[in-house]
Amino acid sequence: WNKEFLSKIKVLYVLPSNSPKLIDLLDDTVPGIGTYEDFNTIDWVREKSKDRDRHREITNKSKHSTVALLFSISDAFSGWLLMLLIGLMSGALAGGIDIAAHWMTDLKEGVCLNGFWFNHEHCCWASNETTFQERDKCPQWKTWAELMVGVSEGSVNVLNHFMYVSWALLFAFLAVILVRAFAPYACGSGIPEIKTILSGFIIRGYLGKWTLIIKTITLVLAVSSGLSLGKEGPLVHVACCCANILCHFFTKYRRNEAKRREVLSAASAVGVSVAFGAPIGGVLFSLEEVSYYFPLKTLWRSFFAALVAAFTLRSINPFGNSRLVLFYVEFHTPWHLLELIPFVLLGIFGGLWGAFFIHANIAWCRLRKNTRLGHYPVIEVLVVTLLTALLAFPIEYTRMSSSELISELFNDCGLLDSSKLCDYSGNSGGTSGSVNATAANGLGARLAGPGLYTAMWQLALALVFKMLITVATFGIKVPSGLFIPSIAVGAIAGRLLGVGMEQLAVHNHERKIFRGWCSPGADCITPGLYAMVGAAACLGGVTRMTVSLVVIMFELTGGLEYIVPLMAATMTSKWVADALSRESIYEAHIRLNGYPFLEAKEEFRHKTLATDVMRPRQSDPPLSVLTQSGMSVEEVERLIADTTYSGFPVVISQQSQRLVGFVLRRDLVISLENARRHQEGVVSVSAVLFTECDPPASPSAPPAVKLHNILDLSPFTVTVHTPMEIVVDIFRKLGLRQCLVIQNGRLLGIITKKDILKHMAQMANRDPESILFN
Repeated sequence: WNKEFLSKIKVLYVLPSNSPKLIDLLDDTVPGIGTYEDFNTIDWVREKSKDRDRHREITNKSKHSTVALLFSISDAFSGWLLMLLIGLMSGALAGGIDIAAHWMTDLKEGVCLNGFWFNHEHCCWASNETTFQERDKCPQWKTWAELMVGVSEGSVNVLNHFMYVSWALLFAFLAVILVRAFAPYACGSGIPEIKTILSGFIIRGYLGKWTLIIKTITLVLAVSSGLSLGKEGPLVHVACCCANILCHFFTKYRRNEAKRREVLSAASAVGVSVAFGAPIGGVLFSLEEVSYYFPLKTLWRSFFAALVAAFTLRSINPFGNSRLVLFYVEFHTPWHLLELIPFVLLGIFGGLWGAFFIHANIAWCRLRKNTRLGHYPVIEVLVVTLLTALLAFPIEYTRMSSSELISELFNDCGLLDSSKLCDYSGNSGGTSGSVNATAANGLGARLAGPGLYTAMWQLALALVFKMLITVATFGIKVPSGLFIPSIAVGAIAGRLLGVGMEQLAVHNHERKIFRGWCSPGADCITPGLYAMVGAAACLGGVTRMTVSLVVIMFELTGGLEYIVPLMAATMTSKWVADALSRESIYEAHIRLNGYPFLEAKEEFRHKTLATDVMRPRQSDPPLSVLTQSGMSVEEVERLIADTTYSGFPVVISQQSQRLVGFVLRRDLVISLENARRHQEGVVSVSAVLFTECDPPASPSAPPAVKLHNILDLSPFTVTVHTPMEIVVDIFRKLGLRQCLVIQNGRLLGIITKKDILKHMAQMANRDPESILFN
């Protein structure tokens, strides 16, 4: 018999001697071999090795056959095709979410008579009676009070308030019910879980089709309800769901968990690209914030996918202004060197806000997790929504959506602005139409008017409201992003400081410090720029993003000259926040939930050895091992049933304990079941062999089960004297799930990823038992 031919046939043959033999049943083609159970960590080394073997086989075959060559070309192109599909799908979904959220947000205040599907802005665009000063007012748009009772000054505001709260409660109720009933994984931001999945952890269903459908629908509902949350973080989750679903159409990515995580890294970039209209910032976000393994090939593909997604969103044009975001701005006034002082102050504020938010939010989430509050997610969402809607409606800047608020705060006063923020003395009716007309009269034209003073105290109230309500909102059981609320807090603080600096310059323009900087007839302070810098500082304080954040803000404004203020504020924010707390909000939530995530940024400074961490300890039972021969099927199955370990070391014998290799529990279970089902004569007393050669056996003995093909003959090993800082580095850089501890070739113990996490928690005086995924 030809050995190569036999190795490809999964049937039992009876040779002339009439002794049944197993013809290599258990290679990698057995269904389930090489896969992982839920809530387990993948073996990066094995996955990369499988991909190299597959690529080598394709390359070798392509040299001998035209068909194989074409297959090789299609295999190489499949990655780019997948990126194209991810970009198209994510861009289309993001456009739909933007349009629906914009319409439903305005639905809380009124309806368009020309067509209920028009939002407020689109409704008034078609009106011939709309003026620059009152662009948001037109006969075609009616508030709910005007529709129900006509124009009655006494009851209009109360009825509008009631309808606003009612719509908000309805949207929030639908969102939390859909999440709870169909896709519990659709709640929250998703970025902590995406980071954990990209590090190699498996959470089945987290990136599934139901999660995608429900997250898309409930994200629109949650944003429209007026809660203090954003859609930017959840859009990363949505893009990763698209990527995971599309991976199933490509064998290369369906069968290899490491390759799939390269695609998910690119999808993270796509999510930020469509959230902010910042393709380059999205790629840097994926590299800096979420990715665990980011080879150069993934960088190129991330860039391509982010480009396609941004192009798709631009084609849809969800806001009707040819921009990818609602708050795109352009500044033209240069900044002065002395303005770095208030920019740094904004950075300090952002760092303090970030540290405060993380501590307060984690304390609130821990309270929810450890008390009966966590048993009533629907009631919690409704109470938070009720408080938000009741308190937000009376103030203009909290009633409008967060994106519209940020757009207003970023805006530099121009000819067409009717905002109270542009109400300077000499400007009729709060318009800035006379700003340019009176600019030639000097800096006095920028004196604050009554509308600006009103806007300032309203913004101060909005700042306190946003800071407190966001703490309670982030983490409730609806899709909730953190980018927009953090940007809103920073933008409010920045605008307040910017107006303060502007008025200081106006009233003291004769002083030496302002004389060389503020020339008569020109605006020397841009409050909108301060809002943008404050936004970057606060978002940086919460997420600890630096490079990617500056690039995202640069892509939002299109101004290269403002990179230095953004860098100064962002770095100051990170330094201040790191001084108070080393963790970002995402890392804090990873630790709160007990995800097995080994943070690459965290240094291990303790002088412990592998022998201090390995199991078994002195008080533990001996290590459960398999022998390469001498064990029966029944003994192996009993060992599997009595333990919950993810794998077993294989030794020569129980006496010598000389290491042979390592076998995964799932592979072992599937292989034994497959042998019992397909191999004739296998019984409980059949021998289990991890060797290539058959040992001498009695002719009457039942056929042996050969499992050599599922044995890892080169597991990673360290000695008992290896410093733990080296072991931790090995786990981080190679993505290991376990490492065996040996001494002179003898197996002494095992160190798993969870053992390392528990040890690091113990060294940091934290509860080591918190490292248990729940």
